[in-house]
Amino acid sequence: MTMTTTVPKPAVRPTGKNATAPQPAWENPRVRERALKTASKDTAAPGPAPRTTWEALTEAVRETGGYPTRSEAEHLTRLVLTALGSHLTGDERVALAQSLPPEAGHLIASQIPRPHPLTARAFVDSVSTQIPDSTPATARWDVSSVLTAVSAAIGPDLTDQVMSQLPRGYALLFGRAELAAAMA
Repeated sequence: MTMTTTVPKPAVRPTGKNATAPQPAWENPRVRERALKTASKDTAAPGPAPRTTWEALTEAVRETGGYPTRSEAEHLTRLVLTALGSHLTGDERVALAQSLPPEAGHLIASQIPRPHPLTARAFVDSVSTQIPDSTPATARWDVSSVLTAVSAAIGPDLTDQVMSQLPRGYALLFGRAELAAAMA
């Protein structure tokens, strides 16, 4: 049984000066080129057609997060999907990239996977560093807004597969309750 939980949005989201996002950690051009070649091989296999468009996905993020503009939702979607791409490997990574619009799929597939995914809290904190004037609460809201919209776009089965690669604690970020099995 799947339960959906809504996380309350902080009352005020501070706005700041337009800051540029930090450069990716993988500055070495050879590493980047190899990752992009691998990513294009991973996503070249035929698979399910995306269920939504980039515009519809970012509009869903805008509505879920209550953002005033689609531009803000688009920026946050890019940040979160880029971060998520470094946490997934194998079939789930390929299936997610193929199930999302090409713009989103490329963000997932072009990242170099981490040896071990971050905890949900560390994941939110890592995204937070790229959002100007972010607090832990607003960053959690932003990440949850994107991942909840992604979950709705890809469906419950693929969401389960993606979450199976991530440490416990990500369920709420995907708009789901995380129920622990009772110990006998």
